[in-house]
Amino acid sequence: MSPALLSLLQVSDPTLPIGGYAHSSGLEAYVQKGIVHNRDTALQFVTGMLAQNLQYTDAAFVSLAFDAAAAADTETILQLDAECSAVKLPKEIRQASQKLGIRLIKIFQPIIKNKIGDAYRELIEAKEAGGHYAIAFGLYAHALGIKKGDALAGFYYNAAAGMVTNSVKLVPLGQQDGQEMLFSLQFLIERLVENSFAPDKELIGLCCTGFDISCMQHEELYSRLYMS
Repeated sequence: MSPALLSLLQVSDPTLPIGGYAHSSGLEAYVQKGIVHNRDTALQFVTGMLAQNLQYTDAAFVSLAFDAAAAADTETILQLDAECSAVKLPKEIRQASQKLGIRLIKIFQPIIKNKIGDAYRELIEAKEAGGHYAIAFGLYAHALGIKKGDALAGFYYNAAAGMVTNSVKLVPLGQQDGQEMLFSLQFLIERLVENSFAPDKELIGLCCTGFDISCMQHEELYSRLYMS
């Protein structure tokens, strides 16, 4: 067994104490409008988020940040961070990405110190970078010796598990429904990892407008359980 496997399990653990459980990525708005209301519609939401949103945003940034970390290219990390801010139109989603990223850095930088990690943290402290989760994930996945494909698989799994858990709580669904949904996503995640290994930079930011609108509407919900 490789130590990198244990590191992958840790960094991609949905229960990692960075606050991911508090964010629904607009799912709560879909549920309140009755668009997501059962297992089938919840699976459509999760599938759409993975394939039509994350593939062209956060997963691409994980991949490119991993490459930049391998090259010790701080300038590219800074550029990716700015681009990550630019493609996140809903305010709460942008803020959530930064909060999760900064907390991830606080956990892993003392565990595995590395120069590019220090440089990224200093850019954040100087308010020259936002500290996005996808950037930090790619950076520390490389620092922990995790293979790029495995890092992408862990990232997609983490996102899928979080959205499935939120679906179980919000719709609500049974725990068995949630586990069957998560299992059914394995082939999709495998394909998305292949697509994200060398992402087309021209496609970054391509996503379903409906997801952004739902996230913006979430900000104005009368009552809500999630921060985003």
